[in-house]
Amino acid sequence: MHPDNAPLAWLLGTWAGAGVVGYPTMTSRNFGQEVEVTHDGRPFLHWTSRTWLLDEQGEKQEVFAVESGYWRPQPDGDVELLLAHPTGVVEMYYGKSGQAKVEVATDSIVRSPSSPEYAAAQRLYGYVNGNLMWVMDMAAHGHEMQSYMSAELRRV
Repeated sequence: MHPDNAPLAWLLGTWAGAGVVGYPTMTSRNFGQEVEVTHDGRPFLHWTSRTWLLDEQGEKQEVFAVESGYWRPQPDGDVELLLAHPTGVVEMYYGKSGQAKVEVATDSIVRSPSSPEYAAAQRLYGYVNGNLMWVMDMAAHGHEMQSYMSAELRRV
């Protein structure tokens, strides 16, 4: 692994678990998630995430979201997160990494003409008791920044 990746090394691996999604434009639902974080020796980590809605029995229903991108650690604990979504949205987050945590906010968002309205987001990831826990706040569809998604994932 490239030494620049050391502050984010705790993210490496395959993770799976469940969380909750809710926003004024939708009813709150439980979701399942799988995340894979890998490296190829260069100074970045590759991120792939797939989420799907769960029914009341916890069984997979339709795919909810897919994202792919790169964590790019920078000097002095700065970090960039670049994500692309099949909905026509590309996000660039910027923030700070600390001991077993990363906090980022969108620096820029590019949307295709057919993508949903989306203005800004903040994400917090932490390594807590061996699990990957995260929360996301979002401003979209004319709403101010507010809680959107959160999950707890276990290494598999």
